[in-house]
Amino acid sequence: MTLVYKILPQTLWDEAKAAGRFDGAPIDHADGFIHLSGADQAQETAALYFKGQDDLLLVAFDADALGPDLKWEASRGGALFPHLFRSLSPAEAVSETPLSLDADGVPQLGLSA
Repeated sequence: MTLVYKILPQTLWDEAKAAGRFDGAPIDHADGFIHLSGADQAQETAALYFKGQDDLLLVAFDADALGPDLKWEASRGGALFPHLFRSLSPAEAVSETPLSLDADGVPQLGLSA
């Protein structure tokens, strides 16, 4: 199973669970898809975009189960990133992990690529 990850505030995921669907964070709405990361990309994403933010979650999804609306597209540094062109159901989550910050305020994911 290939996992892909979404880093997001706990409150945003709680709202999605209450609504029964996750339509994305503000950056996702702006870009027209839900930004996800592979295991080898998620820690850098956390450092670049989530430094200093607490109450974050790392939510994992099975890439294959997301179906044809998951596209791997060139992004940061030309690397292929998973972009989802539909809403997510919270029931699709494989796991939800609260994140802690290191001394520099960077969320620590503990993933190995």
